[in-house]
Amino acid sequence: MSEIIVALITGGVTLLGVLIANSKAQAVTDTKLEELTREVRAHNNFAQRVPVVEEQIKVINHRISDLEEYHK
Repeated sequence: MSEIIVALITGGVTLLGVLIANSKAQAVTDTKLEELTREVRAHNNFAQRVPVVEEQIKVINHRISDLEEYHK
């Protein structure tokens, strides 16, 4: 009978240890996921702004060409 009690206690302690370790691993995973989400949002914002900058560069180049033609 004492062996069964010892086995149950050992199993309970082991289960508790696994649950605690899993909880900490989940916290690390959540933190990494939040960081990746932040990086993706920053990248998406950059990706949205690039076409705007490209269009502005086209306008600037056109204005420079006009000024060069004017001063010839």
